[in-house]
Amino acid sequence: MKNIIYLCILSLTFISYGQENTSLDYYFSQQDISTLDKDIPTPESVIGHSVGKWHISHDKLVEYMRKLASTSERITIEERGKTFEDRPLILLTITSKKNHQNINQIQKNHIDQTNGIITPKTDSPLVVYQGFSIHGNEPSGSNSALLLAYYLAASNDDFVNKLLNNTIILLDPCFNPDGLQRFAYWANTNKNINLNPDSNDREYSEVWPGGRTNHYWFDMNRDWLPVQLPESKVRINTFHKWLPNILTDHHEMGTNSTFFFQPGVPSRTHPLTSKLNQDITRKISKYHVKALDKIGSLYYSEENFDDFYYGKGSTFPDINGGVGILFEQASSRGHVQKSDNGILTFPFTIKNQLTAGLSTLDAALNMRNEILNYQYNFYKKSREEGGKQKKSAIIFGDEKDAAKTYHLAEILKRHKIKFHHIKNNFSKDKINYKKNYSYVVPKNQKNFKLINAMFEKKNNVSR
Repeated sequence: MKNIIYLCILSLTFISYGQENTSLDYYFSQQDISTLDKDIPTPESVIGHSVGKWHISHDKLVEYMRKLASTSERITIEERGKTFEDRPLILLTITSKKNHQNINQIQKNHIDQTNGIITPKTDSPLVVYQGFSIHGNEPSGSNSALLLAYYLAASNDDFVNKLLNNTIILLDPCFNPDGLQRFAYWANTNKNINLNPDSNDREYSEVWPGGRTNHYWFDMNRDWLPVQLPESKVRINTFHKWLPNILTDHHEMGTNSTFFFQPGVPSRTHPLTSKLNQDITRKISKYHVKALDKIGSLYYSEENFDDFYYGKGSTFPDINGGVGILFEQASSRGHVQKSDNGILTFPFTIKNQLTAGLSTLDAALNMRNEILNYQYNFYKKSREEGGKQKKSAIIFGDEKDAAKTYHLAEILKRHKIKFHHIKNNFSKDKINYKKNYSYVVPKNQKNFKLINAMFEKKNNVSR
């Protein structure tokens, strides 16, 4: 009899997981919902299910973003290229109607500020790049992008109106379409009608190679500097086109964790990253604290994750005049799973990512002038330091491997670093450099700090 009662209770428990509320009032407050424009389509009205009930497939994600762009004057969408599997690499530009009408001049003025041609003005918009799920099996980011884009398109809240007047938001809903599609297929086809939180369930054990990587099983969060993949090429092109002031990189980590946001471990910050950069990151983090406290989420900072390798999304902006922010959400790796902190549901992971996305925008609005001046002074100092080395340059080349030399030059070009062919053969430090096989990189240029980051050798790394 006891066993029968236990099985009934267990069955009811599983059913309750399956019936969890994933409607808009789970993700937004009633006050937020009251401001939403009913003429803007909800995610559910387009994708056919509430956000979090199923893992979004990339085709449905793109379908919804295109629908938003066609109905909202706040959003434009562009297809910047395709993945190896021919999935579109889309980008949403979200701002006020007035800013959209002047977007080319705003973009030019923003870059002119980094070149020292003009100084930031009190009405200069801040540029925020928000990117999601570069690892395809860390899907809460891309699923939250549905809600974030919807809210920014539909809300008539005073905060959102002020935000859109003062900010250009570049929303990249999926860094890794092929990986996300692969993982969504796995999680959805192995979902139980009554959700099972047991980690031994098939749903939580992907078949190899899993959805983390792209089509060729490459971890794209190592490709921000090498820029070898089609996904990375369009992303880096967008980055240098805009030079965003803030870039957020939404990830997931182990199921038994909570929620992490930068700064990372203080002793694991790259020596070329300034203290001011970390101070601003820490100041932004207070907005995450406030927002996560409001919804009762657990979180931590300055542990586990570092700010060292510039080839990751969260650190690449730090050497390019911006502020990179890593978010790591404990992963349900499916729809619901037991963890050391209790039952972890997929909708809850989405809600945390959405909350962090909005808290970043709150910080961007309130710290706009401080962050604009930080970027302006970053490039001013970079140009000044480069100017002190007018006769200094970096030379590279290999007459026995012209392809290697060419492709390194190709990487520099993608990062807007100036270089030149050498005019004549010569030797330096017992190395022969031949015309047509060698290049020279002058240090007297805007990207002086990025050049140092790419070519410098450091052996005194703190641990």
